[in-house]
Amino acid sequence: MTTIRTELRDAVAAARDRAVTAGELSLRDATPPAVIISEPARPEHGDYATNVAMQLAPIARSAPMQIAETVKARLALPAGVAEAVIEPPGFLNFRLDPAWVGSQVGVIRRAGAAFGRSEIGRGEHINVEYISANPTGPLHIGNARGGFIGDLLASVLEATGRRVTREYYVNDFGSQVRDFGESVYLARTGQSGEAGYKGEYIERIAAAVPAEVVAAVNPLPAIGAWAWNRVFDDIKATLARLGMRFDVYKSERDLHNAGEVAEGIERLRAAGHVYEADGAIWFRATTFGDDKDRVLIRSSGAPTYFAADVAYLLDKFDRGFDHLVYILGPDHHGDMARLKGATEALGYDPDRMELIIYQHVRLAGGARMSKRAGTFVTLDELVSEVGPDATRFFFVMRSASQHLDFDLELAKSQSSENPVYYVQYAHARCCSILRLASERGVAASDAEAAELLHHPAEQALLRRLIALPDVIADAAERRATHELPRYAMEVASLFSQFYRDCHVLSEEPAEAALSSARLALVDATRQVLANTLGLLGISAPESM
Repeated sequence: MTTIRTELRDAVAAARDRAVTAGELSLRDATPPAVIISEPARPEHGDYATNVAMQLAPIARSAPMQIAETVKARLALPAGVAEAVIEPPGFLNFRLDPAWVGSQVGVIRRAGAAFGRSEIGRGEHINVEYISANPTGPLHIGNARGGFIGDLLASVLEATGRRVTREYYVNDFGSQVRDFGESVYLARTGQSGEAGYKGEYIERIAAAVPAEVVAAVNPLPAIGAWAWNRVFDDIKATLARLGMRFDVYKSERDLHNAGEVAEGIERLRAAGHVYEADGAIWFRATTFGDDKDRVLIRSSGAPTYFAADVAYLLDKFDRGFDHLVYILGPDHHGDMARLKGATEALGYDPDRMELIIYQHVRLAGGARMSKRAGTFVTLDELVSEVGPDATRFFFVMRSASQHLDFDLELAKSQSSENPVYYVQYAHARCCSILRLASERGVAASDAEAAELLHHPAEQALLRRLIALPDVIADAAERRATHELPRYAMEVASLFSQFYRDCHVLSEEPAEAALSSARLALVDATRQVLANTLGLLGISAPESM
């Protein structure tokens, strides 16, 4: 479906182009910037606004107010837009027609579960890799944050018509896996030695190793393999508990065994970006803006993690993805330049891959996470404490670029202060009103909504409901997944104001049509909340 914001953007662009063709506006052969339609911070400035006049002023060498007048004179307002008003220093502000706004109740109800979805990204195949935690211990609240961000991003990308592959990169090769296996081996056999990983969880895993594994001819690798598989199975069980699914689990070990790591290095060598020095093999990363060159093969002959990263890039592009998204923790900031450089060196557009770096998470009050020291709060422990819905909501409430303090007591509370409870309660209240109406024999009807739903609280709620397609589209384009939970809270708040200010089920015969129209608005609100919670992977209870 085309949103009013998209129609306004196209209308303004068309008006600008007509003014240029008519000689009323000169762009001096410059390509005009894309038209931006935004929502003003203050409601009195209208429902939408554009700064197109300020954008064009340096090109046209004319005053923004004059450009705004020129564009407005050529503007054909889309259906639903009542007026365009020019405000200093050159904004074009738009106000919607209240009757059109009221009519959107029917649009939302008819679209149902599809409302908010679009096809703007149709034809694009995106790989989203997230979590990819080393299977050397259970998921904890630090390394799990990327899972919630990635899962929601994949959902909003799919909701805009894109084909998404959700991928988990399994780090099952290298020193960390060996150290973990040796740690479990030492704990299980009671031998002395400096273990790489410590803590109660290592003791618990060691105690569960079957006797026949301990009695293997080569017990060290046997115990290590058993422990690794046990941990990875536990990780997958935790993800299933939260409703997270993956389409692909890609093994780092398989990349090595299939010769893909060696192939990736040879591709870089053939392109002239590999050299040898100090007994090691290097990628000339500084050619592509990195602060130093990167080792691919150590002087010992052992490949680095980066060598496998190069192979993994090739593997993904060979599978036909148009775009690659990596969601990584704060210790991966240095990966940005080297991965972008490797992408370009392999012959691909570096803009086809991107890294989203999320910041640290801690329980309110502080909790340091370390698998090696065995000090962390597991994701399973958190879910058992607050439930999967609150866990999901709280993990995506903040932008990935912000640090996240998880307020355990707030997440457990059943009050309006708890955002997920507040949103779910709004949905449950909608369902309760609709049930009560059914018991009274009152049916929802949007037939007269355009004429009847003019109360400020009704209009404010509806204006936010119809924004869902744009909210989803923006979240997908900007990778701003935190905008979904914020939107849900805004809708819940506006519904609360509507419920307070507008009597839905009137017993006055003269208000029967108004009650039916307001019931239709309640139903539309229920649908929008259900659709938003569905994208968030959170239940939409019908009673609480």
